[in-house]
Amino acid sequence: MSEYEFIDYTRDGDVAVVLLNNPAALNALSQHMGQELNDALDRAGSEARAVVLGSHGRAFSAGANLTAGDIDISDPDRDIGQFLDTVFNPMIRKLRDLPVPLVTAVRGAAAGVGCSIALMGDAIVAGRGAYFLQAFCNIGLVPDGGAAYLLARTIGRVRAMELMLFGERYPADKAFEAGLVTRLVDDEEVDAVALELARKLAQGPTRVLSMIRQSAWAALDSGLDDQLDRERRLQRDAGRTEDFAEGVSAFVGKRPARFSGR
Repeated sequence: MSEYEFIDYTRDGDVAVVLLNNPAALNALSQHMGQELNDALDRAGSEARAVVLGSHGRAFSAGANLTAGDIDISDPDRDIGQFLDTVFNPMIRKLRDLPVPLVTAVRGAAAGVGCSIALMGDAIVAGRGAYFLQAFCNIGLVPDGGAAYLLARTIGRVRAMELMLFGERYPADKAFEAGLVTRLVDDEEVDAVALELARKLAQGPTRVLSMIRQSAWAALDSGLDDQLDRERRLQRDAGRTEDFAEGVSAFVGKRPARFSGR
């Protein structure tokens, strides 16, 4: 797929810039839009060395698009969970398993599954006017997209429970203080700061950065012994990369390293 209806895909050197592009619907994701995003992420992972995931318009994403006609509310046997199987769960796993670093750029609302997508960033840049919202309880659903996992492991069970049970906005300044986002900047600076961080990551030893990502995600569910064993395996693989040899050579030669991602 080379062109998208609801995703804006561009390249800035070694950085893939993927923007949600349905501002009229506050970038709420239909199945079709989600499939396009999944395709764009595959493309970015195969041809770029870092990814920025942001949006057009005044919202990052209002969550799932409940008006797109994907749900037949009159069907008593409807299975809302099937949309997780086909689009959203593969998307969250794809974001976790990207072979390159991911920076998310959050302006305005990051609600529902849009909140989960935003929180999947390795670096999360939020505008001062941004907010995170888990409003599933207001429509009789449970949080999805890994929201409970992401929130509880980042800001703790108690805060996560409050956000999910009461469905209240979590402003960007509070999210920053709680460690939920990486950078808090003026709204008009979000995209530029996110791109700057991604460019820096793209110049790094990206194959090894992918290993760091694997290690960090696995650590959330691992005991110390398992994590030590994993780090041993990853360190073996990292030590065999060209970038390790370049890094040591640059260190000894007292010059900046020129990493290739190999």
